[in-house]
Amino acid sequence: MQLIFSACGPAHLRPIARAFQDRGALAGLWIPSKNNTGISPDKFRRCWSYHLLMKPFYHLAPLGLTEKAALALLPIWGRWVRRQKPPPFDAAYGILGHATELFDVADRVGALKVMDATNSHPTSFYGFWQRECDLWCPGARPGVPRWMFARANRELERADLILCPSEYVYESMLYNGIPESKCVLNPYGVDISTFTPRKAVPEKPQFICVGLIGLRKGQQYLFRAFEKVRRIFPEAELVCVGSYYPDFRLEKRRWEGTFTRYEEIPVEQLAKLLRESTAFVFPSNEEGFAKAIIEGMAAALPIVATFQSGATTLVKDGVEGFIIRNRDVDKLAEQMIKLATDRELNERMGRAAFTRGTQNNTWNDYAGRVMEFCTKAVRKKNNL
Repeated sequence: MQLIFSACGPAHLRPIARAFQDRGALAGLWIPSKNNTGISPDKFRRCWSYHLLMKPFYHLAPLGLTEKAALALLPIWGRWVRRQKPPPFDAAYGILGHATELFDVADRVGALKVMDATNSHPTSFYGFWQRECDLWCPGARPGVPRWMFARANRELERADLILCPSEYVYESMLYNGIPESKCVLNPYGVDISTFTPRKAVPEKPQFICVGLIGLRKGQQYLFRAFEKVRRIFPEAELVCVGSYYPDFRLEKRRWEGTFTRYEEIPVEQLAKLLRESTAFVFPSNEEGFAKAIIEGMAAALPIVATFQSGATTLVKDGVEGFIIRNRDVDKLAEQMIKLATDRELNERMGRAAFTRGTQNNTWNDYAGRVMEFCTKAVRKKNNL
């Protein structure tokens, strides 16, 4: 079984491709970014035209403008993919919204078309995001344009196999009419050499949230909950790692300065921040499966997150942390306070989170599961 991986954005594609290379199953990795995970040069292809056009935006433009530029330049990426002459391969692994041209290449040779569903079904994805814009930034629209959601819908219909990283994604696919026979549950892996467990619960409560600060991610509810936490623990600190999304502009005025924020930090510094924290908090309104949740689990942190964050795939309510309803400020605050108050509970949940998040869940484990799914799907396709 040989797979080609291709996308013009998602960084998690690189450790997945490396895991497949280690298994002798990588036919190629086609991306615009540099080769920094040790992929063999003969298997790595870089779309320089897309990268060079995007480079000024990466370094100089705000996040919103960078996203618009990336979408505007997507046809350049697509033409480059279609021109590639691939080595022999059995399956094409694409990312939701980025797989159209790769699937065209796969169709030319009859290869399996595999979709990594990094978000929920496009209909749910758009609807939940638009609701938050209507509530918190009237007049705003999701940062992903409707044509991109339409493109993703068509890709899902074409895919032979859809990898759902969370129970939430899986259920959204079935709810929106995707055949169950095409969908499999496969949570993302984690780098356990970088993300290691904390030694003890910190004395001062420190909560951490990693991801873009925007309405879809739910920080408008987190900041309100943390305001309640501070009434009980005035010394408590909230650390957010991520850039502001444009749809958060009205909320930003109210909350900026009430928490500690890091724009971009090296992965080693992120791992250190996790080990210094009381709990990982992620109140997302829509997600695929935030890999930062698994990184928090690898740091032995209890998790407080929503079903829509994808957390329930690995986190059982009351065992590895707490699962709360999205948009429930009071419950979010209550569980944060509980974890700051009960150190024994915090430590017990942290140990459980470490075991559940890291046991059989490295990127190599992820790759092994994909191999099994693809092998079964190829047999099924050939029998048909």
